Amino acid sequence: MVSDLDRARLDALEKRIALAKAADAPRESHQKKDYSQANLAWRMVIELVAGLGIGFGIGYGLDLFFGTLPIFLVLFIFAGLAAGVKTMMRSASEVQDKMVAAAAKREEDGSGRDGT
Repeated sequence: MVSDLDRARLDALEKRIALAKAADAPRESHQKKDYSQANLAWRMVIELVAGLGIGFGIGYGLDLFFGTLPIFLVLFIFAGLAAGVKTMMRSASEVQDKMVAAAAKREEDGSGRDGT
C-alpha cells in the first residue's frame, strides 16, 4: 500500500525526471535551417548548370551532325540558360509558397512564432 505522502513524493520525482528529460532533449538549432537553405542554393545551381550542359550537348551534337559552324551550339546554350533560369524560378516559387503556407498556419494557430 502506498500512502499519500509516498504518492506525492513519487509524483514530484516524476515531474523532476520529466523536466530533466526535456532539458536534455535536442533542440532544433539554426544549423538545420541553414543546411536547408544551402541545399536549396545547391539545387538551384545544379538546375542552372544542367540546363546549360544539356543545351551545350544538343547544340554540339547538331553542329557535328550537320557540319555547321557553332551556330546550333550558341543557340542551344542560350536556350539551356533560359530553361535553367525558368526552372530556378519555379523552385524559388515553390519554396516561397511553402513559407507562406507555414506562416499562414502559424497565424491560424495563434502562435506567431516559427519554433526557433
